[in-house]
Amino acid sequence: MHRQLDDKTLVNGQISPEDIEALKALGVTLIVNNRPDGEDVGQPESDDIEAAARAAGIDYRHVPIARGLGPSDIEAMREAMHAAGEGKLFAFCRSGNRSTLAWAVAKSEDGVPTEELHRQANQAGFDLGPVAHLLRD
Repeated sequence: MHRQLDDKTLVNGQISPEDIEALKALGVTLIVNNRPDGEDVGQPESDDIEAAARAAGIDYRHVPIARGLGPSDIEAMREAMHAAGEGKLFAFCRSGNRSTLAWAVAKSEDGVPTEELHRQANQAGFDLGPVAHLLRD
């Protein structure tokens, strides 16, 4: 149900409200939804996932990324990562890829070395090639 990027960040594809309790058991304190509503037929609505998260005591943010990462997407991801505090952040999109790319650029903005970001993403099965030009050394 998840892939771990670092000690505080988990990502994966689409979740449903029924998955919230399992995420809470993993120590997730904040969920970030990187999918626009209506991207796929039958996709759970953001409001439904948010209601389930809040009912379980988990914070929630909707940061839809539709066509490439913009500065506001990266800043929203950075803010979410900082807001997770001592708990874990779980970010999702269709496959986990967009969430991973946003995480990498946000972590780069916070000074994490590019080599480390590539290593962590690769271990989780993701390639940072599409955002390599946005990563700071």
